[in-house]
Amino acid sequence: MPDSPWTAASDPSTQPAAPIRVLLVDDQQLVRGGFRMLINSQPDLKVVAEAGNGREALAALAAVSADVVLMDVRMPGMDGIEATSRILDSNNGGGPKVVVLTTFDLDEYALTAIQAGASGFLLKDAPPEELLEAVRTVYRGDAVIAPSTTRRLLDHVAPLLRTAGAPGSRHADAVASLTRREHEVFTLIAQGLSNPEIAAKLYLSEATVKTHVGHILAKLEARDRVQAVVIAYETGIVAP
Repeated sequence: MPDSPWTAASDPSTQPAAPIRVLLVDDQQLVRGGFRMLINSQPDLKVVAEAGNGREALAALAAVSADVVLMDVRMPGMDGIEATSRILDSNNGGGPKVVVLTTFDLDEYALTAIQAGASGFLLKDAPPEELLEAVRTVYRGDAVIAPSTTRRLLDHVAPLLRTAGAPGSRHADAVASLTRREHEVFTLIAQGLSNPEIAAKLYLSEATVKTHVGHILAKLEARDRVQAVVIAYETGIVAP
């Protein structure tokens, strides 16, 4: 039977009532198969559809609902960067969260996808538990994906980010508008610290830290913490 443009996953009857719905987008069937087996092995996760490129991903999302999209970067027809941008634009920033799958030889592609609004990125050879936690973390809205991986990849593309964040840029002006305390919190976000870790370091309540984070994201016009980290690298708040 010929392959359809996208393949709806079977509905395991053993899944819980409301698992996190995942769309897999990769042009390699073996890669998708491995991810599908891993994700469906978890009671709180479920692959609802698969696609071989960005265009098929858009068609899949028109037919099924997904909470998180695992998006390969380089694919035929429509790559992951354009697909990410279209998914987010069509939902006005809402809709499914996008996690970009990358390798170190595709740094610039991953960076562009993040700047297009993806909630984070993950190395394709990441440990299985890291991938599973990434899906759960993004679903919660935290957008803090494998800080060590994020830091290593951003360190690698720092020269590109420096160019994007030249003095006088919109991001540089936004960073300059932060209060002293917001600047402290922003720096710790960029270092990969979670809200509880920031609270402990600055002797603040988690509620206070959450408020500061909200103000920071609003001033930077950042969609989430991952984009805030990118801005921190662009503006020299953190350096490799």
